[in-house]
Amino acid sequence: MRADAARNREKVLEAARELFASKGYDVPLDEIASRAGVGPGTVYRHFPTKQALFQAVTEARVAAMIASAEQPWTDPKEALFAFLGRMADEASAKRDMSDAITVSPELRKNLHAALGTLLHRAQEAGSVRTDVTATDLVILMKGMLQSLHEGGNPAVLLEIVLNGLQSSRKP
Repeated sequence: MRADAARNREKVLEAARELFASKGYDVPLDEIASRAGVGPGTVYRHFPTKQALFQAVTEARVAAMIASAEQPWTDPKEALFAFLGRMADEASAKRDMSDAITVSPELRKNLHAALGTLLHRAQEAGSVRTDVTATDLVILMKGMLQSLHEGGNPAVLLEIVLNGLQSSRKP
């Protein structure tokens, strides 16, 4: 890809990230092109459909979340809770986040694995309930994210989830 084409692709992705986050999936591609400072043809050259553009944006965001799970932490519970907090923050700031959780099977598998690793470390440290599975957390987070479409308060819901995860025993 030529350097100018790569720059234009990145401009389109950045504009799409901002507009999908603020306006949801229904934002017109012409508006994305305008925000990126390119013509509509440039958008279509890189992304033949709105779905392809949306997919690229959401997969990049989920990949960044997965990468954040690998950051070094001294407290495993803090690492898990920070990851869940980032998911909630993304959800409250970006209306399309609940759709991003249902991305490609490989990315979904990696997200579940990252969450599972963080959960396991916190459980080994004795600070998180041992009867909770990564699948349980995924289902809880999906429900919390979906609640945004119904007016749910992600901060309150996250607090409920985090309080429910804490182990009653002292590590």
